[in-house]
Amino acid sequence: MNDVIVVASGKGGTGKSTVCVGLSVALVKQNKKVLLIDCDCGMRGLDLMLDVEEEILFDCSDAICGNCKPSDAVYRSKNLDGLFLMAAPFDTDNEISPSVFKQLVNDLKNDYDYVIIDSPAGIGSGFATAAAPSDRALIVANAEPTSIRGAVKIRTRLSGLEIDDIRLVINKFDRKQFEQLGCYEDLDEIIDVVEVRLIALVPFDVRLSATLQNGCAGLNWSPAITVFDCLAKRIDGIDVPLAFKG
Repeated sequence: MNDVIVVASGKGGTGKSTVCVGLSVALVKQNKKVLLIDCDCGMRGLDLMLDVEEEILFDCSDAICGNCKPSDAVYRSKNLDGLFLMAAPFDTDNEISPSVFKQLVNDLKNDYDYVIIDSPAGIGSGFATAAAPSDRALIVANAEPTSIRGAVKIRTRLSGLEIDDIRLVINKFDRKQFEQLGCYEDLDEIIDVVEVRLIALVPFDVRLSATLQNGCAGLNWSPAITVFDCLAKRIDGIDVPLAFKG
């Protein structure tokens, strides 16, 4: 299997990159070889989460422009064998066209079980590029109206790109806060609004963010890790129930 998955969100701050890393780590724990591609030109951060920022000499734009071989722009995670990263360029002037990025991913994907693409937030040109080579998509949202509105826009754009296998990840979920906000009767209402099936409900856990911001993506310091393990199994076609139901 060479599966390419874009992870997208309608607005910033949903924890999309955290979901990308958490899912990638969980897939590697299931003996999958994973390439994580940061597609957020000018705002890359996955190199920090995987603790490889000092090693990055080439990024995906270098691979495309011929400054290096595509394999030279792929870096191994320090914390976990089987997890690899291709970084986004620092310079927003180096944004990549969808067709060229699709060719790059097609050239790389046969060496991996999964390619996970971290899309920039929103529905701009960077999103179109990230989605171009993808077989399926995860929409990451928080359980609040502004985030859910963004999720609806992302779902509409993905459907327009003929990506039909789309699932919803509700991230940073806190039952008490959800009930205090009172914006939705329950999670089923959110699912009905977005019109996408829920594949994972990730609890809010500040320890998870702290772990990743310190470049410790391979360490199991958060109860959310169980949710990512379940998400990875469901992504891999294993029929398991939600690990966390709020």
